[in-house]
Amino acid sequence: MSKLSALIVNYATPRLVLKCVASMQQYGVIERDADVIVVDNASPDDSVSVLRAQLPPGVRFIASDRNGGFSAGINTGLAEVDSEYLLVLNPDTYFVDQSIQKALELLDTQPKVGLIGLDLVNPDRSRQFSARRFYSLMDIIGRRSRLGNLPFIRKSVASHMMMDAWASGAPFHADWVMGTGFVIRTDLFRSIGGMDESYFLYMEDVDLCARVWKSGHQVVCCAGAVLVHDHQRASVDVFSRSARMHLKSLKTFMSNYRVPLLTKPGVAGLFRRH
Repeated sequence: MSKLSALIVNYATPRLVLKCVASMQQYGVIERDADVIVVDNASPDDSVSVLRAQLPPGVRFIASDRNGGFSAGINTGLAEVDSEYLLVLNPDTYFVDQSIQKALELLDTQPKVGLIGLDLVNPDRSRQFSARRFYSLMDIIGRRSRLGNLPFIRKSVASHMMMDAWASGAPFHADWVMGTGFVIRTDLFRSIGGMDESYFLYMEDVDLCARVWKSGHQVVCCAGAVLVHDHQRASVDVFSRSARMHLKSLKTFMSNYRVPLLTKPGVAGLFRRH
């Protein structure tokens, strides 16, 4: 069994996938090319032909015949994983050093830690604040409307985004971490059922972290385990297709978990009593 596999789901971004894989090779993130799995979610462009031609020969490539969403793509790749830990990456990420070892050392030494979020940064190395607390409705409103400019709502949103938690440079507990780049114990991932495919896109990472906590494991963000995330936030415009998808996924999340009006639920208060 390998220590670490990497899984990338592609949808019409083949050149970003190639850049991400090349960075893993350059910095020795993955020991063998065979430990890299790329799933194409029925991309409508030339992704399949480009990736088949240009991925390193050892990389395992799966061309799905349907686009069931990001979660479905992850689950397709998860079936092929045979490593102790799994690194899940968005295509628009890449490595610039070997600092991911900090996250792996934490998993090696802390058996209660189940999932670790990486330290996401912009290309200019400014931090993206990738750890979060579980939502209150005020946080959602603050991030989705101009009401977020009101001082008391702005304060709530800053708390939701855990901006102060990074100051010490040490790993810290987070309610959830962005699914852009994280490492999870493979056995744990399988035991909690992989990704929930009722989320086509967005909120699947929040749901995953909730289930990790429910399993008795911890979610941690590892400051200094750097992953560059070169993206444009498409869901800011409330009228955009991405925003509508985000809100649809939020509705699914709220049907499964508590989202109070003002106070953040924390881990203990997130789960509904049946």
